This record gives sequence, C-alpha cells and structure tokens, in this order.
Amino acid sequence: MERWVVAMKKADFYAIGEKYHISPILARLIRNRDIIGDEDIDFYLNGTIADLYDGMLMKDMDRAVEILSEKIREDKPIRVIGDYDIDGVNATYILQEGLSGLGADVDTDIPDRIKDGYGLNKMLIDRALDDRIDTIITCDNGIAAAEEIAYGKKNGLTIIVTDHHEVPYVEMNGEKEYLLPQADAVVDPHRADCGYPFKGLCGAAVAYKLVEALYNVMQKDSDDMDYLMENVAIATVGDVMDLVGENRIFVKQGMEMLKRTQNQGLKALIECTGIAVERLNTYHIGFILGPCINAGGRLDTAKRALELLNARTRRDAVMLAEDLKALNDSRKEMTERGVAEAVQMIETTSLKDDRVLVVYLPDCHESIAGIIAGRIKERYYRPVFVLTKAEEDVKGSGRSIETYDMFAQMCRCRELFIKFGGHKLAAGFSLEEGNIQRFRETINVLCDLTEQDVQMKVSIDMQLPFPYITEELIKELELLEPFGKGNQKPLFAEKNLRVISPRIFGKNRNVLKCRLEDVNGNQMEAVYFGDVEACLRAMEEKPVMSFTYHPSVNEYMGRRSVQVTIINYR
Repeated sequence: MERWVVAMKKADFYAIGEKYHISPILARLIRNRDIIGDEDIDFYLNGTIADLYDGMLMKDMDRAVEILSEKIREDKPIRVIGDYDIDGVNATYILQEGLSGLGADVDTDIPDRIKDGYGLNKMLIDRALDDRIDTIITCDNGIAAAEEIAYGKKNGLTIIVTDHHEVPYVEMNGEKEYLLPQADAVVDPHRADCGYPFKGLCGAAVAYKLVEALYNVMQKDSDDMDYLMENVAIATVGDVMDLVGENRIFVKQGMEMLKRTQNQGLKALIECTGIAVERLNTYHIGFILGPCINAGGRLDTAKRALELLNARTRRDAVMLAEDLKALNDSRKEMTERGVAEAVQMIETTSLKDDRVLVVYLPDCHESIAGIIAGRIKERYYRPVFVLTKAEEDVKGSGRSIETYDMFAQMCRCRELFIKFGGHKLAAGFSLEEGNIQRFRETINVLCDLTEQDVQMKVSIDMQLPFPYITEELIKELELLEPFGKGNQKPLFAEKNLRVISPRIFGKNRNVLKCRLEDVNGNQMEAVYFGDVEACLRAMEEKPVMSFTYHPSVNEYMGRRSVQVTIINYR
C-alpha cells in the first residue's frame, strides 16, 4: 500500500517568484526541495563553475598535493588504484589524465570484482611492489583499507587515499572511534575533522578536486582539465549521489560538455546506444550509458570501460563501445532470471514474513546481486540482501529503503562478516556459508521498522489542476534540472478524474493511453508506462480515480500537444 504525502511547506511564493522572475508554482517547488534563503535559491537556479568550493578546504589535500608535486618533479612511478564501478572507473581516468597532463609517470590498476573483490587488497599492493611503483593513489576506495595500507607502508610505498565513503568506526560506550588508515594523506570529505562545506561528492569529484588543486600548485592552468567535468557528471549520476549543492553544478556543466565531448569512447557509446545527443539528460546516464560502463566490471573487467575512455581512434572506440553494450545486454537477461528466482523464493517460503529480506541465490553471478537486490527492494519496499556463492565464501549486496540505515545495522552484527562496508542505502559484504541463517535471523531481530516505515511513501509536490498545465510551465520546469536522487522531478496530483477510453498499445503492448477529465470538464491526454494490464483493470473497475503525474509536451508528426505521464494511481 502506498502512502501519498503532499508537501505543505510554507513561504511567500509570490515574493520569491517576483524576485527571481519565476512563477509562484516554481517558487513552491524550490521550497519543497528545502532550498531556503536568497543565497541558496540563487545558487540553485544560477550556480556555475565559479561557485564550486576550493578543494584545498579538504583535510589533507595540502599534504596530498605537496607529496604528488614532489613525486612528479622526481619522475617517480605513480599508480592509480580505482574501483570497478562507474565512479571508480571515471575517478581513475580523471587522476590518470590529470597527472599525465602534468608530466607524471603514471599508470593504473583496477581490482577484478571476482578475484580481488572491492578496494585495495594485498594482491594489488604486491603487484605494485613487483612493478617497482613508488606511490599509490586510491580513488573511490581506500578509507576502509587500514590493514592493506599498513602493509604497503611497511614495504616502503607512499600511499595517498582519495575516497568518498564513510570512515569505518567502532563504538565504545556510545562514543564513535573512527578508524582512519595510516596513509601519507587521506582525502575524504566524510572525515570527522574535514571542514569541506559539501559532503556529498562522489569519488570522481574528489579525484577532480585533487587534480585541480595540483594544477594550481604546479602553476598550470586548471582550465586545461575542465573537460574532465563530464566524467564527474557521469560518475555523480551513475553512483546515485544527491543532485544538490556542488553536485548540481558538476552534473549541469558536465552534461553540457558531454553533448560536445571530444572523448572518442564516450562519443561512440552515445552513438551505439542510440541516444539523441542534443536531448541527453540524467536519465540517459543513469539507465543507458551508466549500465554499459558498469557492465565491464560486472561481467568481464572494468579495465574495458577504462580502455573505452582512453580510446584514441574512432575504430577502437566503436569496437569497445559495442562490446560493452553487448555485455550489458547479457547482464540484463541474467538480472531478469535472478529477479524471477528471488521473487519465487520469497513468495513460496517464510521469507515473505521477514521485515529484512535475506535471499540466497547460490548460482547467481555475484556482480549482479546488487541490481537484483535493488529490484526486489522496489517490489516489496523492504531492505534486501542478495547473497551468492563466491569462490571461497558467500558474497552479498544490500539495498535499503529510506527509513533503514543499512550500514549502521550491519555494524551491530559485524562479527558475522568476514568483510563488509557501505552506507545508509547500500552495502557489500562476505560471510561464511554456515552463517547465512544466523545473519538472516540476527538482522531481523535487530530490525525495528514499523508498519508505516515499510509503506512506500509517494512525495507529491502539489495538487495542480489541468488549466495550469501549459507549455510555458513545462518549459519553466527545466530550470529545476538536472533531476535525480535528492532533486526529484516535480510530481503533481489531481483527484476525482474521470478516465475516458483507456487502451493499451505499442508493439510490445507496454503503453496505456487515455484521456482524463476533471470535475469542471477540462480534459487532458495521459500515458502510463508501468504495469499497464493492472492499470487498465483498475480503470475499468473504477472510472473515477486520483493520479500523480509529470506534465510534458508530446511531439508527434510535427504536432505539439500538452499531456501528462501517469506515475501513480488509486
């Protein structure tokens, strides 16, 4: 059952509208996103690259820059060690490009998801030692690798950590004791002692800040590396960071750059996935380009995706882009099978009574466990862990709901894991097969979610009658972009709407079309893309319903008309 909640936040919408030359409707939408006060409203509507914070405000950034500028001058071999997801690959590329632009002797290494697992490990350090590397820089990982870093330091390596994950801690008498790795520099905005004003950066953004600071200190023009902002944008959206504050500027500017990108690999990927480049938005990154970039690290090696970004000729770029697209297509098929198996298991066993779902799919490819967990979470609206059989133990991926802090709950039963890490909404871990049942029982005993906590909350911006939906309003809504986590697309609602001639069509019968009429006789064309059969049944049973919707302009055969896309109905 869904819980529909209409935002009732108060402000003088007319005054805000007058001051910023926007409609009161837009002023209300901005207030709903908790953007309050002149400075914040101005930053939200008009923020540019010039408004980004100075990376030197990050704790240890000065040390990292000092060490690196010295290593570059002495021509010492530097290795960037990233991670195998979209954030890690882009962060690796940013550091590699930035450092080589300063004349550094730099190469890269990315762990193999299956063989190495997440983050820095002893094998990667031994590889660096064998290759006579002097300095390791991590990106999108490293904050939780205290043991591995100590080992690297003992063997004479200089190690700089750049990361954006939470700092691991142990709780002693209610006090948190943070476990910072003993690297030469640890740059992570989540450090308790870091005064950087914006905490929500992805790993690629932290890497970008480091490169920028390094260019400034080495007296090179940091505008030379502005183009890397397109990689920050891809990583920010792909790693599902909140699109607020600095992230908004990174994504807004980065997407404009991406439309005109000079990167052969990205150009080829945009072409082979059939995206109309001038219409490119966050949806395309999150659901089309991103999954292709991630597919390398899931089913093959993330080095494929890094090769794509590094492709120098069009021929190489097209070949690599097509490979990644094909890998992603097979990943999709595997995901569908895994989701079906998980649903079957939940529906036919006592699992469906659990507040926290722990689903063991031994034969599932471990790299898609997280995607399956996400899909199951959407279906049942509960925290979900999907476990798979790995080479030695069992590996798991978790995806959570807003009301459940997954990482905090896992910290409460840490003795069950061989290794674990994550944050409020997602986590990864490994444990012994014999501990699966204990984990399921313990995590459910610890769970204190209420009935209301596991009801899907639909956050509605405002009730908006049909006469207000105009092309001007739809155009004005673009000022709120980019949309994504933390800055959702505005959702409007209207009740007591009569449904007229609903019908399903499309070659896959996956679109429902109808007209909606309000109590005053105003009509509006509507489309729905969810479970169309269930929606049609509901409409035929009760022709007067309430809907939430996004307004849009439909262009067909040169004709433009205003319509709404139905999101929820009841």
